[in-house]
Amino acid sequence: MGELLKVDKIKTQFQTEKGPVTSVDEVSFDLKEGETICLVGESGCGKSVTSLSIMHLLDRNGSVTEGSILFEGKDLAKATEADMRKIRGNNISMIFQEPMTSLNPVLTIGDQLTEGIRLHMKYSKTEARKYAIDMLKKVGIPRAEGIIEEYPHKLSGGMRQRVMIAMALSCRPKLLIADEPTTALDVTIQAQILNLMKKLREESNTAIILITHDLGVVAEMADKVAVMYAGQVVEETDVYTLFDNPKHPYTLGLMKSIPHITNPDDMRLDSIPGSVPSVHNMPKGCRFYDRCPHAMKRCLEEKPLLKPIEDKQSHSIRCFLYEKEEQDYENKKLAEKEVSS
Repeated sequence: MGELLKVDKIKTQFQTEKGPVTSVDEVSFDLKEGETICLVGESGCGKSVTSLSIMHLLDRNGSVTEGSILFEGKDLAKATEADMRKIRGNNISMIFQEPMTSLNPVLTIGDQLTEGIRLHMKYSKTEARKYAIDMLKKVGIPRAEGIIEEYPHKLSGGMRQRVMIAMALSCRPKLLIADEPTTALDVTIQAQILNLMKKLREESNTAIILITHDLGVVAEMADKVAVMYAGQVVEETDVYTLFDNPKHPYTLGLMKSIPHITNPDDMRLDSIPGSVPSVHNMPKGCRFYDRCPHAMKRCLEEKPLLKPIEDKQSHSIRCFLYEKEEQDYENKKLAEKEVSS
């Protein structure tokens, strides 16, 4: 599998009355063809802003000020709007978090679905309408022939979400960004949508960036996971390691807050004390310092870097706790090399 996307230390800022605010800071990850990465973390941690940065869909006061976003070798951070119009909806599609506001209220469902199909797939009006009806049926919408003539306000939130999903999948994109795609859907439709995304990945080798709070969805869909906190990736690893051996104190806190069917009925779930720092007043050092049970003086003064630990180049953590483990491993490898020579 070839590398499709490489996000390298991007910083996204918004200009406000109080000055520039950094919502995403030094976020890096890469994605191969047919691979799925899940971005997880609390609300406001920068997951959606990261995806909007890739899509060039930030508000007018927002911009990517540092880093690069390489898609098939082209830096999207420097792409013009004309370039992005050719890419969006064709090579890269997005399922937005808010179906209530993402559809145009004055256009029918059919008009909005067929626009991208006709533009990117060069179908005739009749072919595009037939294909759009098929896509609506695939995402579990009954009476697709009638729904395609309706306006968005006639549909429930769950139905609108399914329309958005059909729209995103219709052109078989190389990269699909899904921001909470199963929000407002019942569990049966959730399973149907996840299976549809899996099928797209298998048939078209589509890479997926999946943003979710649901760790059950992560376990079902992800190849690897990036855990975000206060605008930064604090841990990145494959999905099996994340559940079997999480390392960062924040990731551990998330895992302990998950209810398990084997837990006693009267067992209280753990919670992470405190709250996420304000974007207007980020700590000088580690952003998890005030909430971390292992906080050290060094954490208050220095910024930890996202580094691989031990011999696992695929497991990276932004935490000083594991620097000693990393150094011990390097010393051990050096000693072994000296003995062998």
